[in-house]
Amino acid sequence: MNRREVLREWDRLPKFMRIPEVRPYYEILDKHRTSLVLKRSFDFFMAVFLLAVLAVPMAFMALAVRFDSPGPAMYRQERVTAYGRKFRIHKFRTMTVEAESSGTQVTVKGDSRITRVGKYLRKYRLDEIPQLIDILEGSMSFVGTRPEVPRYVRQYTGEMRATLLLPAGITSQASIRYRDEAELLDGAEDADRVYVEEILPQKMRWNLHSLKRFSLWNEIIVMGQTIMAVLKGNG
Repeated sequence: MNRREVLREWDRLPKFMRIPEVRPYYEILDKHRTSLVLKRSFDFFMAVFLLAVLAVPMAFMALAVRFDSPGPAMYRQERVTAYGRKFRIHKFRTMTVEAESSGTQVTVKGDSRITRVGKYLRKYRLDEIPQLIDILEGSMSFVGTRPEVPRYVRQYTGEMRATLLLPAGITSQASIRYRDEAELLDGAEDADRVYVEEILPQKMRWNLHSLKRFSLWNEIIVMGQTIMAVLKGNG
């Protein structure tokens, strides 16, 4: 991979991203193209290593999901990554198969749609492990803005679109700070509205802040903080 492949030239960005609000973030990342190459290389080789190490545990998790409730072991939902490209994320299914048709797109505390095994997988973020496949495919990275569903991305302000300059991530500073998101939404009459109008803007401020301060060292720190949060059961 060369330096030009990790960040498109400005003129090759989608039209909806070639706006004044995105330009400052683009110029910051443009100065870090070598770091972006190293980031992608790390993502690829670490994903290969972890998939090899976790293949057997993943097989047992898949079986546990299947035995716990009817439906597939894997949950594939359309999300948005770099440049607005849509992809189908890989996650272990933690909710009932009819979850999307029986409630909001966000999860609230005590959500009845979450399965018994799903509660455990969510607590330690084990449901996110299959996203290593998305990292190999280039749709995701270890660190980056969490991928949202298309209808939430359509609510992005001009500045928020800057987060689409890089692949979506498994974790981020915003993910760590808002790991209690379900509790924040608990009791809301309209969880989708509260998420879009209140929580999403707050998370995006942290995501944009991370873009301004982009460096490999900061990403290593985020990965370390995520591991600590997961080990404490605060995933």
